[in-house]
Amino acid sequence: MSSGTIVKVSGPLVVATGLSDANMADVVRVGQQRLIGEILTMNGDSASIQVYEETSGLGPGAAVETTGSPLSVELGPGLIETIYDGIQRPLDGILKKAGSNNLPRGVEVPALDPEKKWDFVAAAKPGDRVSGGDVLGAVQETSAVLHKIMVPPGLSGTLESIRSGSFTIRDTVAVLTDDKKGRQELTMVQKWPVRVGRPYKHKYPPKTPLLSGQRIVDALFPVAKGGTAAIPGPFGSGKTVMQHQLAKWSDVDIVIYIGCGERGNEMTDVLREFPELVDPRTGQSLMKRTVLIANTSDMPVAAREASIYTGITIAEYFRDMGYDVAVIADSTSRWAEALREMSGRLEEMPGEEGYPAYLASRLAQFYERAGSVECLTSQGERRGSLTAVGAVSPPGGDLSEPVSQGTMRIVKVFWALDSSLAYRRHFPAINWLNSYSLYLDSLKPWYDEHLGPQFMEHREKAMSILQEEASLNEIVQLVGKDSLSAADQLTLETAKMLREDFLQQNGFLEVDWYSSYDRQDKMLSMILEYDKLCRAAIEKGAPAAPLFAIPFRERMGRAKTVPDADYPAVYADMAREMAEQIDAIAAQGGEEL
Repeated sequence: MSSGTIVKVSGPLVVATGLSDANMADVVRVGQQRLIGEILTMNGDSASIQVYEETSGLGPGAAVETTGSPLSVELGPGLIETIYDGIQRPLDGILKKAGSNNLPRGVEVPALDPEKKWDFVAAAKPGDRVSGGDVLGAVQETSAVLHKIMVPPGLSGTLESIRSGSFTIRDTVAVLTDDKKGRQELTMVQKWPVRVGRPYKHKYPPKTPLLSGQRIVDALFPVAKGGTAAIPGPFGSGKTVMQHQLAKWSDVDIVIYIGCGERGNEMTDVLREFPELVDPRTGQSLMKRTVLIANTSDMPVAAREASIYTGITIAEYFRDMGYDVAVIADSTSRWAEALREMSGRLEEMPGEEGYPAYLASRLAQFYERAGSVECLTSQGERRGSLTAVGAVSPPGGDLSEPVSQGTMRIVKVFWALDSSLAYRRHFPAINWLNSYSLYLDSLKPWYDEHLGPQFMEHREKAMSILQEEASLNEIVQLVGKDSLSAADQLTLETAKMLREDFLQQNGFLEVDWYSSYDRQDKMLSMILEYDKLCRAAIEKGAPAAPLFAIPFRERMGRAKTVPDADYPAVYADMAREMAEQIDAIAAQGGEEL
């Protein structure tokens, strides 16, 4: 450890001299209050440091002390259900220590509770040959998560001893004789630098869809487990609500929710809702498989930059256990603003709109840590996945700005939110004409196997009807709806059903805030069957108006409210009634001819 002296303070940027022994990315303690900072650049013995806490009152002459290690997170039992700030300080622990809701500066609280005892059940035995990633044993962290205790990456050798029992995270549970490093005492916790991706054996192309329970996502623009997605949209279009839905209902084992520079009241909503919501997978509270990182807009801007890396490193740790993990980052635009502020204070050459020239590469570093991987282990095959979903908040909804453009070049799913849909109370407010998913081809075999080839055929048909509606609407505005042919009027009616009865979901209706694949498939099939039968009836000479007014249309509007236990029978009954009603009108049309 070496120490230096502050010569300049510029907001969260501090310049200190006398740090010739320090390294880039080292964590430092600044001033009497021992504020946490990280070295950004080195020039001789002078270091530029970004401080993760408020620097008011700090001045030249104050001492700076290096810790000799990069910014790291503690990984072990106790992560789940915890709420951290951007640099992995538990907010609950700070509250107990400080006795107030305001974060005091320089407070030092361990990331994981060092006194709590966990029941460790050994899976390995003395004499076993183990290497990085091998499972030594497990701790039942919550009712929904079995926390596997693994050999830290980089170690390999023979287990000298291992024991089951009740231990704190600092207690030695196993002793390993490493081939190179000698005797190593292993505890239940390991540290990992946040800016370095955790190692794995092999990365596979994602081939399994992530079921979100949101019909527009699952049926039209799916994201794969291990994939990347972005949710761009202007203020008030529902980015945060959409990300809450993904965090709540995605069929993943672990959710890491990063509130990066978001409003405090939105994080409060998460903290209040998640413990009360019942997870459809486990029947337990959603918090039993969730880690929250709360770094709201009123917290120091530099910590915002670190929060993204803190979150994805915790996610990689659970991925290495063989779990499917989702990282929800809200929002990467606020993170990019923190990069811009620090870059400006460092007097770096600005790129487009003042963002640093390395913005695109930093975005890529975040999203590229997602993937479906074969985990590091010598105990057979173990697979895990990490799905990254980031919100983008372009000023004024302008998708040509640098953060949106940089994100679009990297991610493979783009859910473009539309404020006009949001103001019409259409949720999710995803614009089906501007959004896309590049995973459709790789996910097709899974859909064909589990849902049948008709699912993708119906998806293509629904998309073509919605696109046709957009072009017909331009004609309608010029000459009116009545001047269209009966077939074109039917296209508009079918598109209306797709929009209002299928794509729109009611977030306040318990039966509709989550929709299974089977239910989605049956709803979409009914709407497209209506379109097909009506076209056949129109060709036989049936009038269009009675077809649009059949009782089935009203029942279809209420189809999303049918209880989960009843929908297969109710939908089959609706399909039968629909065919009878259309046949009756078609028969009348044939007689009139």
